[in-house]
Amino acid sequence: MAKLETTQARITRIFDAAAGGKNNFQADKDAVRHFDQAAPTLTNAARAVLEFCSRVIRYLAVQEHVEQFVIVGSGIPSGLSAGQGLHDMAKHAACPYPRVLYVENNPMVVTLAQATIEPFTDLVRVVEGDVREIDEILSDHVVTTFIDWERPVAVLLLSAYSLHDEEYAHYVIKRLRHSASAGSFLALLHTTFDGVPQELLPAIGDTLAMTLPHLAVRSRDEVAALLAGLDLVAPGLVWVPEWRPMGDDLACQDDPSKSGNYGAVARIP
Repeated sequence: MAKLETTQARITRIFDAAAGGKNNFQADKDAVRHFDQAAPTLTNAARAVLEFCSRVIRYLAVQEHVEQFVIVGSGIPSGLSAGQGLHDMAKHAACPYPRVLYVENNPMVVTLAQATIEPFTDLVRVVEGDVREIDEILSDHVVTTFIDWERPVAVLLLSAYSLHDEEYAHYVIKRLRHSASAGSFLALLHTTFDGVPQELLPAIGDTLAMTLPHLAVRSRDEVAALLAGLDLVAPGLVWVPEWRPMGDDLACQDDPSKSGNYGAVARIP
């Protein structure tokens, strides 16, 4: 198991802190404060990301009848109210017995989720894994047995921010595409600077260098290249608040670019 690092901020814990969760440390709260000083939008952006993830799961469960979900790098956010976790969304929206597998590289999140979620359901599993080691994830015993890869599955890749190397990022997408059966889906979330005003870029860059020095940030064209060859579900690759918004999703609706993230859902042929 990876060592629990409490003094260095981590992106999933930062989003958890920004959304009012408890799966974070002082370093993560400090990062939220630094980002809000540079560009006071992080709390709203964190909520927009969570709303996007919930909508994706609802859509795939209700409209596409998906009954299996692999969620890579969500941080299993604790800022959501009871019964509103991503696995709860799948249960409420799909058949009574959807399977949800979380893959996390944060030991604290893995341990807490295994202690507070797994004992109460046979339909959720949490495994430790890093998207930068995609082959190890896809060969993990729980991953290969809990999910039936011969049937359609939805993979939500929420930690593409970890994939700095362009060639390896494409490899990850390729591996996920080839591992899932026909009729499956790949959802992608990706951080971008496309919506950051030019005058704020130096401050944001300095904050990232101090808090998240290894964060991968891509332009829309670069994100689109990762999804090349896949059939995108409408409305395609958009700012996360623009992906099939619902009436009660309010975060960043006034200016979707303030979410700082693109999102898309693609069909796997």
